Amino acid sequence: MRLRTWTILLAALALASLAGLALGPVALSPAAVWHALFGAGDPDTVAIVQTLRLPRIALGVVIGAGLGVSGAALQATLRNPLAEPYLLGVSGGAAVGAVAAVTLHMSSPALLPVAAFAGAVVAVTLVLLVARAAGARGDPRVLLMAGVVVGAFANAAVMVLLAGAPSETVRGALWWMMGSLGDATWQGARWVAVYVAFGGALLIALGREIELLALGEDPAAALGVDVERATRRVYLAASLLAAVTVAGAGLVGFVGLVVPAIVRALGARTARGVMLGAAVAGGALVVAADVVARTVRSPAELPLGAVTALIGVPFFLMRLRRMT
Repeated sequence: MRLRTWTILLAALALASLAGLALGPVALSPAAVWHALFGAGDPDTVAIVQTLRLPRIALGVVIGAGLGVSGAALQATLRNPLAEPYLLGVSGGAAVGAVAAVTLHMSSPALLPVAAFAGAVVAVTLVLLVARAAGARGDPRVLLMAGVVVGAFANAAVMVLLAGAPSETVRGALWWMMGSLGDATWQGARWVAVYVAFGGALLIALGREIELLALGEDPAAALGVDVERATRRVYLAASLLAAVTVAGAGLVGFVGLVVPAIVRALGARTARGVMLGAAVAGGALVVAADVVARTVRSPAELPLGAVTALIGVPFFLMRLRRMT
């Protein structure tokens, strides 16, 4: 990518992070934020910045990066600009796995992403089987319909799992399913970052194969790619990224749809370039959306997933209209 593209993306991330540190129920000046970052100034301000807001921003950055890279990889592999984990039902499947782990008291930061990953793999497998049964795996409309069906089934499964849970657990789970960074901790952010780094590295390493898959199955095979094997590896790595974002912050939709398109509009062309740019843009979008979520109706907080949906749904409709 060009230097100008990286400058724009990194500047957007820096501005979103600064807003995340300064804005909230207690507004802080840039000078107060700067001093608090180094442990100086008012102790309450230091606690707000270092204990509450910095972990929240760190988690938002890695969640956005995971969603951005996953969306970019799925769009290229499926040759479908509308593909992304939330719309394909992958995030819903991850939510089923995560809620099942919570109900079984296996909700440690290390194990929760594993359970979510198992649910995500089942979901993406179901979506592809439905699309293949319809004889149109690459048709965007068939994939979207399959994703909607699997996502609806996943929501029903979550409701069944929560049916016998205590009311406090149900309220917490429902809020988590709507997406939130409110429970961010340094430990949780570190575990999410480890999984995102691993899954992202896998997809970056598969960058050449993803780029060839974007040409179509026959051209990719002619150029020496084992299409089935490469596609399966991309799906698994993308599902891991989607799963860990659900485990870390709940259901946050449409990020993987929006940011790859933004990065391509800024000039990224190669698969690796789009994925790396989508990681930065995704982090900026999630952090900015979280700032909106906790400031619009302060001290009350909006669900993060609702804010990203308000951005993503109109974008989705515009892209869908261009394809029809």
